[in-house]
Amino acid sequence: MNKPLTLKEAIAEANRCLNCKKPSCQEGCPISNDIPEFIEALGRGNLGEARKIIARKSNLPAVCGRVCAHELQCEGHCVLSKKGEGIRIGELERCIADFAFDMELPADKVLQKTQGRVAVIGSGPAGLTVAGDLAKIGFDVTVFEALSEAGGILLYGIPSFRLPKKIVRREVKTIETLGVRFEVNCVVGENLNVDELLGQGFDAIFIGSGTAVAKDLDLPGKDLEGVIQSVYLLRTHYLFQSGQIPREEVMVNEGDQVVVIGAGNVGMDAARTAVRLGAESVTLLSHSGPENMTALHSEYEAAVRDGVKFMWNTVPTAYEGEGTRLCALLVKGPDGTRTMDADKVFLAVGSRPANRIVSTTFGIDIDEGGYVVIKERPYGMTSRKGIFAGGDVVHRPASVVLAMHEAKKVAAGIAEYIKAVRLLEL
Repeated sequence: MNKPLTLKEAIAEANRCLNCKKPSCQEGCPISNDIPEFIEALGRGNLGEARKIIARKSNLPAVCGRVCAHELQCEGHCVLSKKGEGIRIGELERCIADFAFDMELPADKVLQKTQGRVAVIGSGPAGLTVAGDLAKIGFDVTVFEALSEAGGILLYGIPSFRLPKKIVRREVKTIETLGVRFEVNCVVGENLNVDELLGQGFDAIFIGSGTAVAKDLDLPGKDLEGVIQSVYLLRTHYLFQSGQIPREEVMVNEGDQVVVIGAGNVGMDAARTAVRLGAESVTLLSHSGPENMTALHSEYEAAVRDGVKFMWNTVPTAYEGEGTRLCALLVKGPDGTRTMDADKVFLAVGSRPANRIVSTTFGIDIDEGGYVVIKERPYGMTSRKGIFAGGDVVHRPASVVLAMHEAKKVAAGIAEYIKAVRLLEL
């Protein structure tokens, strides 16, 4: 992660902005953040105003300032980027968010919760966005999280070297100050179901449970010890770092020869985590060339700097073992078939939703892939009235800010639905 800008550097950077009449940076932002406005406020040294401007659209500025795909979105659309001199928008947003926290700038006034009650299932980017947006306009929101701490993929899936966990906890705490309540260790579909939530008096329910089931590769030897999901590595690494499990439960040992399959951001994160855990070698395999990888180019460059090796246009064909343990991976590439020594192979080939929630209620349609089907009006409502869904459980795995983009539309749909129902009851 880049060294953060000092306040002086941030103000100087903000004052390079051209204040375009038609700001293409804002067009490139999936949540249409008011970028020129907060940059202009920062340039004047008014960080309190800059924070308020960002808060109009984003509940997670310190997160977005660190992990958004700025190179493809706001910064990539900056007119100065054509000359290689684009405004460092992500770093400016990060600076504003961090300053607001460090200086304990007062939050916006919290409205009385008179508009209705909403249950949010899942506390990842989509769930936190829906909760924050609805709380800001007077809804009483409770978030139900299956794990022991709120934050979802931000906490358990993105490694600390990309997103420090204190930042995630800080953002969750800020959303709590809006009046949002969090119920952790509560697995909807096991501890209670959607019908029971409705019975508790919630006017609407949002399903933002993400894609919790990682996909496998159906290859010979797939059941050998040492064939592991990348998301499991990332989760156990976080639990180890936070003191919740011992080091031996993290599935990379010093000196291991590690192979990661998949060139998305999860694969990059897993590879870079394995390096930090002391693996002797880490090689990432991709079935396509670097021009088609789904990971951000900046993440690829960071992995190269960390010492990760890459094998492009290469596919695994079989796992090989000694007894029950993995010892090698058979692969086919441009130069033919070869055997790679491997103590651990981590899969990062996609994920899909669990069916725990939809299978324990009725009337929620899903498509052939298990993704929840939603309506356009009110936006985000499923085939069952009052039940909404958004984020990866609907739109396939996407980036943090794209999940936020969809979640903001669903939050507006929920508010529209509850208002309509109440008018009909008059």
